[in-house]
Order: sequence, then structure tokens, then C-alpha cells
Amino acid sequence: MKKNLSLLAALLMSSSVATGLISCGEEPATPSEKPVVSESTKEEESSQVSDSQPEESSPTAEALGFDFNSDVEIEIYTTLSTSAKYGTTFDHYLEKFQEIYPNIKVTHTRAGGYDDVRDKIKTEIGVVDGGPNLAYCYSDHVALYNKAKAVQSLDKFMNNKEVDENGNLIYGLTDDEKADYIDGYYEEGKGFGDGLMYSLPLYKSTEVLYYNEAVFEELELVAPTHWFKDDAGLTPETSMEYVCEKLKEYDPNSIPLGYDSDANWFITMCEQYGSAYTSATGEHFLFDNETNRSFVEKFQGWYDLGYVTTQKIYGAYTSKLFVNTTDTTTARSFMSIGSSAGATHQAPTDGSFSVGISPIPQVDPANPKAISQGPNICLFKKTNKQEVIASWLLMRYLTHDVTFQANFSIDSGYVPAIKSVMENEAYLEFLDGADGTADNIAALSAQVCMDQTDAYFTSPAFVGSSDARDAVNGIFAAVFLKNKTLDQAFKDAVADCKANN
Repeated sequence: MKKNLSLLAALLMSSSVATGLISCGEEPATPSEKPVVSESTKEEESSQVSDSQPEESSPTAEALGFDFNSDVEIEIYTTLSTSAKYGTTFDHYLEKFQEIYPNIKVTHTRAGGYDDVRDKIKTEIGVVDGGPNLAYCYSDHVALYNKAKAVQSLDKFMNNKEVDENGNLIYGLTDDEKADYIDGYYEEGKGFGDGLMYSLPLYKSTEVLYYNEAVFEELELVAPTHWFKDDAGLTPETSMEYVCEKLKEYDPNSIPLGYDSDANWFITMCEQYGSAYTSATGEHFLFDNETNRSFVEKFQGWYDLGYVTTQKIYGAYTSKLFVNTTDTTTARSFMSIGSSAGATHQAPTDGSFSVGISPIPQVDPANPKAISQGPNICLFKKTNKQEVIASWLLMRYLTHDVTFQANFSIDSGYVPAIKSVMENEAYLEFLDGADGTADNIAALSAQVCMDQTDAYFTSPAFVGSSDARDAVNGIFAAVFLKNKTLDQAFKDAVADCKANN
């Protein structure tokens, strides 16, 4: 399923600008060796922070006065393992940053998984100047840290207009550089109710549909673009329901579709239908409504027919069913909806079939919605102004240096946060090799992701938003397995959220 790369690149180049050096769900799969980009010169409650913490400044231009001749040390927390190539790639670019700013020493602390990073910081920010300067984060982590007023908003840095002797911005971002961020990723950083920016996207993933190309060709099926056969104005044969029906006829012992994340499925359906899920302000937990009950009930019918299973029901990633070609005691599937960053787990190791990848089905294909996941990076307040500005310079570098963004994306399986990576020759070469084999499926996944950048959404972030995700994660399983009635499953999920907040 190869895309027209020259057209894709041209479309993205029209809205992006090549940047120079001054211009965070799942772990990436360890990839095979890929082309290396040439060097350029160019990711709950907490105790309150002491009143001695610096106050938030107005997001207007001001003289920052960073001393580029005085040594300063900063620390960043991530989840990146040294045993993976993308971990060493990250360290390499930290070294490149320090070559540009010799007075800034960066300590990289690997703090475990995303929850480990969150929990470590939660215990440290109750002390003045405790914790790191920068951290991998998700939006609900930022909301948690902000309960202690510990996160530095970025607006005064991004909007700073100070220039050097050549007229280049010393600290700020140009309008073109701001526009270079993929919109859905960028907007996540200011979804906290006050209009300020608290994080920037580092690299991202979404969900895509993996399907068995050989079986689809044999049955003359197309990758489904919408969910139900009776969707108004849409062709029944292009629906997921129709495709599941035909695959079940082809192999009655199969489970045609596996969905790797129950929570993502529920949240995405809310977004696609335009129905309420959560709100950052007021009453937070809004997902117990008629529209959401209706789609869960429809999918229960699919489960009863043997069309679908989920990670919660199966007890493991459903990709195991998708790549199963030898175990006759276990059902196989012909489609899997899962993380774009986990593409290498969706290809059979024996090469028995080629994998096609497409965007997930939609309620309205003309107005697509796909969940945005993967780490952001946030900046913490410190009493030492030099540390804060140095940390901002590193944040700007990591989120805007094209060679870092390209190389890390190639090595990790995630997709870049900026559009201008589509102008990078090595990244285009990486995408040009895309196919459904184990060696090149990561590139095919990235290609699909970069082709639907207008579809990405994120949910409101607040203290307790992760509780909502945990609660809805159990609704499909409870209803499908008939452990609870539809009404009880929703009421219990809301009650669980409120009990924790």
C-alpha cells in the first residue's frame, strides 16, 4: 500500500519551513538498521510548592538575559532505554546540543516507564527546586504537576522577540516555526483551561488498521473506511461490519478484528460521534450518555457474532492473533487496530503474508478523527532563572531540530512532531522503502500517520483524566461478556471516577 511520496511531501512542504538548530501508551519496537540522517549545524495530588517558587510571568516579550558564558546544569527525565538504538540516538543529540551551547551541561536520567517518571516527579516537586528541569510527560501528568504550580508555561519563551546581531531570534519561535508543529500535537499543550502553553510535542503515535493483504485480495475486500453497513450515504461494502461478516464466512473459527486498546476504542468513538467524554472544567465525567451507550450496544452485537475481541477480553495484545500463522488451537484474526509505533509487532516473523495499513474506520470519513498519543516535554519552574532558560533552549532544540526529529523517528517507530521532517532526504528515503514486510512495516505505518495529520485529537487534561481512561477501559469487556448490564457498566464507571477524585 504505497503512497505517492512526492505528492505527500509537496503538500506538507507547502505549510512548513526548514528549521535550523535554533529553530512523549507504548514503547517503540527495536527497529532494524535504517538510513542515518546527515548531521547539520544547525514524555494525583502533590504537596504545594513553597511561595519562594517564581511567579508565572505574562506571556509577552521580555528581555530574558541569559548568560551564555556562565556554566549551568540541567536535568531531563525520560523513559528511553540505553539498550535500544533510539535511546542512544537521543543521547547523541543531547551531545550535539551541548556543542552548540557549551555552557549548558545536560544530565539525562532514565526514570523507568511513563508512570515511573510521573511518580518520581510527584514526590520531588513538593520541595523547592526539587525534581528535574524537563521531563517526558502526558497531559494528565502536566495537570497533576500543575496542582503544585510546578510547571512553567512556555508562552513568554515562544513569543520572545529578542534577536542576535544577524536578526535571528535568540529564544523565541517564528510564526512559521510554530506552524511547523502538526496541529493536533501542538494544541495538546494548551488544553488545560487557561489558554497557556505548558508542553510541546516530542514525537507521537496514533492507531492504524493492519490487515492481511493476501486474504483481502483473495476475497476482493477493501480496507474499511467506516463502521456500519447502514451508515447513511456510505457504501455497505466499505464498512468494517461488512468486512468482518465476509471474513467470518471465509474462516468461521476466526475472530476477524482485534482491537489492542479498549480505552482508545471508546474514547475515539466518542470523538468520532461528537459525543461527550470528559471536560477539563466543571463536571468532568460526561461519558454516560445515550450516544455512547448506543455504540457500545452495537459493538456488543458484533462480539456476539464472533467478529471482534479486545485486549481486555483476550488478555493480551490482539496482534498475537493477527500474526498467528502456526497455532491451530488459537483463533486467528485478519485485522488488528493498534499503535502505529508498534508496527513491527504486527508483521508475521515468517513472512507468510504482507500487511496492509490504513487509517482506522470513521463515523464520518469526510471528518476523520484519530487519537494522538506519545510523549510531550514539559519545563519545570526553578528559582535559578539561568536553569529555566537553558532548559527552554533544549526543549526548543529537541522539538524543532529536523535531523533529531528525523533520526529519532526512523529509529523508534514513532512519527515526528514537525512537518518539515517531510523535507528531509533521509526521512523520505526511509518512507520510500515502505511495504508490509517485517523489515519495512514501520515506514509504512509512519507514512499512513503523516498522511492523516489533520485527523488527530486529544482529550481534555485534568487531575483525574487518567481515572476516566481507566474506567472506560472496562466498559466493552463488562458489557460484551455480560458481566454487567449496559446501564450498570456506565454507572459504575462514572462512580469509580468520582470515588477517586
